[in-house]
Amino acid sequence: MPLKTDISRAADFFNEEDSNHTANPQFDQVLDTRLSRRGLLRGAAGAAGAGVLGASALSGCATAGGTTGPALTSLGFKPVAKSLADKVVVPEGYTAQILYALGDPLAAGVPAFKNDGTDTAFEQRAGDHHDGMEWFGLDASGQPSNSFNSRGLLAMNHEATTDEKLSSFFIHANGGTASLPRPAAEVDKELAIHGLSVVEVMSNGKQWTTRQGSAFNRRVTTLTPATLHGPARGSEHLVTKFSTDATLCRGTLNNCGTGKTPWGSFVSGEENWYGYFFRDAQDDDRRKKDKQVQALKRYGRKAGAASRHGWESAGAQEQYVRWNNGALAASAKEDYRNEMNTFGYVVEMDPYDKSQPVRKRTGLGRFAHESVAFAKPVAGQPIVAYMGDDARGEYIYKFVSDAKWDPKDASPANRLAAGDKYLDKGTLFAARFKDNGSGEWLELSMNNPVIAGSSYFEFKSNADVAIFTRLAADAVGATKMDRPEWNGVHPRTGEVYFTLTNNSNRSAATADAVNPRVYTDMKGSKEQKGNVNGHIVRLADATPAGSSFKWDIYVFGAEAGADKSTVNLSNLTDDNDMSSPDGLVFSPATGVCWIQTDDGAFTDKTNCMMLAAIPGKVGDGGARTVKHGDKQVTTYVGKTPTPATLARFLVGPKGCEITGWCETPDGRAMFINIQHPGESTAMADVNDPAKYQSQWPANAGYGAGKRPRSATIVITKNDGGVLGT
Repeated sequence: MPLKTDISRAADFFNEEDSNHTANPQFDQVLDTRLSRRGLLRGAAGAAGAGVLGASALSGCATAGGTTGPALTSLGFKPVAKSLADKVVVPEGYTAQILYALGDPLAAGVPAFKNDGTDTAFEQRAGDHHDGMEWFGLDASGQPSNSFNSRGLLAMNHEATTDEKLSSFFIHANGGTASLPRPAAEVDKELAIHGLSVVEVMSNGKQWTTRQGSAFNRRVTTLTPATLHGPARGSEHLVTKFSTDATLCRGTLNNCGTGKTPWGSFVSGEENWYGYFFRDAQDDDRRKKDKQVQALKRYGRKAGAASRHGWESAGAQEQYVRWNNGALAASAKEDYRNEMNTFGYVVEMDPYDKSQPVRKRTGLGRFAHESVAFAKPVAGQPIVAYMGDDARGEYIYKFVSDAKWDPKDASPANRLAAGDKYLDKGTLFAARFKDNGSGEWLELSMNNPVIAGSSYFEFKSNADVAIFTRLAADAVGATKMDRPEWNGVHPRTGEVYFTLTNNSNRSAATADAVNPRVYTDMKGSKEQKGNVNGHIVRLADATPAGSSFKWDIYVFGAEAGADKSTVNLSNLTDDNDMSSPDGLVFSPATGVCWIQTDDGAFTDKTNCMMLAAIPGKVGDGGARTVKHGDKQVTTYVGKTPTPATLARFLVGPKGCEITGWCETPDGRAMFINIQHPGESTAMADVNDPAKYQSQWPANAGYGAGKRPRSATIVITKNDGGVLGT
């Protein structure tokens, strides 16, 4: 029997639930009573087993290492070994349960996922490539709650899809069409599996399940209407045939990292959106002196380059032609030359209120966004958000709001209106790292004479800075980094940790203090060069809204056996060696830093993984010199981690990336996403399961068919304890 069916039958307080249920006070009262009997309501005592997911443990969790009690000094689990198995591996004493996979029904009446390529109605199902994710609690009556631990919403990104030769082949019966024009029926599926989802989840104290038909369940796809906010709203560069006044747009795309605002909303970063667009080889000539030609090239959309999926070829309808961003008509009001400019932002959504359209916050800049991490809000001080641009040689950013924080806004009447207050007006900065371990934030606005008088690119307004952010950072001379991805703010120190995943373009000539390594790594007979394994840099702002900071490198990714003078500068061991750190989140409950990998360099030795860390602070290590022939680079390395302070917690199935992290407020249930298992499967083998790189999660007893699926898992401790401690 599939695991999810078994779970649904085991959860006896769901027995009276109507599959067509929406918000219903009578149901909520029954649920409240049944949860109370199980010791799962806030403050319930209960027996040892009944309190596993109860909120009564919240204060105890904080004193065990959260932000109010003594800091943790040692992790509380045995590190797991590297693994090439097609399964999820967690430490002894822990259990991982599959919860929510590609195609799972969200709306009432949507049939179970057959997983054979014939499924439809993806607008009402889980999307593909589960990525960043946040927890939004509900109490037993269905009201928002910051402390209830047995019922909540998971808001998550669906970044992309496993594809080859244009087609998202696992969702099409015979792998789909690998040539142009693409069939509309195939493209319609692909348009729907990108975006965001909100799904209600619940626990009976033993098992978790999703709740099909919940009034909170929601999908946002590439076609969902959205509104533009911030300095770029109304800009001539956002005018399209769809919105001639540049206030509206459609959809969100390639969403990667996430964040949770101090006022309780969900934010999502649009990452590699540019590859979905096409403009023909003559487009530069048609645009003549349009400065956007420079910007289009800077953002990776050269004239004549093929799009990722060929969506623009599927027909004459608006949902297809909008992916052709060529200047094809007499004006921008008659075509979609600016459509690409409506992507690349931080998107804000209220998971509790699906009546409100998502809002694109242009003030936070336009680039390949990953996660958004907020500094701890302080009454009377600005809101500060940190972000990275995930591409080789791109930048780290900070946004400082004009509005000062009012603690009353932690529980606002309208969360998105609070977002308007704090995210629509402010100043964006890019980071410059100096060789002496200090740094400065460079203002990206028309108040900076370097921007206002730039000969590199013409900026006429702050709207231009918001839309062409990369060019503004170029102009001021920010430091080019090794793929800045997720970031997290340490709940105790306030220091900001950024993953720098890797950079195959890094050379000895461009090595610098903050990106110091350049080396050759062998994967079998294949040479891998540059910064192959990535690292994690951390910043200590003098004040969150200030202009200066100190920095060092918390840890360098490396294989345990790599040279300790040039590669394994952090002296990693078999218990904690890793490559290509990507996801990074600090647990609000425990302060543990969770690090996830998205790697191709180390995958001959192990599948991608997640590690737990107890980091120190900037300056707890010392200076190191790295030699590149005649060139020497001095960098600053944090205190050497040990298996007690950095340890492998999880290894995923074959071909996957580990990504997405959130937890219940008591720190006793943790949600993780397994993205694109089996990604290296050939399109030609789509109907031959024996040739799949992975058959997860079907091989773990979840769902129909054998095609691999991205999925959310939930991890708990068998003794009901707090995770990682």
